[in-house]
Amino acid sequence: MVNLKQLQKEIYQNKVDKGFNVTDVNKEFCLTYGEVAEAYEAWRKKKNDLGEELADVAIYLLGLSEILGIDLEDEIQKKVYKNSKREYKVIDGVNTRVKECEEDSGR
Repeated sequence: MVNLKQLQKEIYQNKVDKGFNVTDVNKEFCLTYGEVAEAYEAWRKKKNDLGEELADVAIYLLGLSEILGIDLEDEIQKKVYKNSKREYKVIDGVNTRVKECEEDSGR
């Protein structure tokens, strides 16, 4: 299993070591958006590098998380749990959330 906390730190350190941006958050969001667009384009055009493009998206998200001091692994775990407790119903052909999860005091 991948340790996202460690990977997040390694990605940040690589950015520092290579002289990439670690201070301009606006720029990092824009670059992350660009990587998502590249992944979409690879999928749309059925290119062989889709996996690599998706990896770039993850790398940018992990790097941005480290810049912002956010433990992305913890946030993902909390969000997956929260999503698992939500209830949905198809209304007029749209899958619509009908019940938000109860906050779990143990998390």
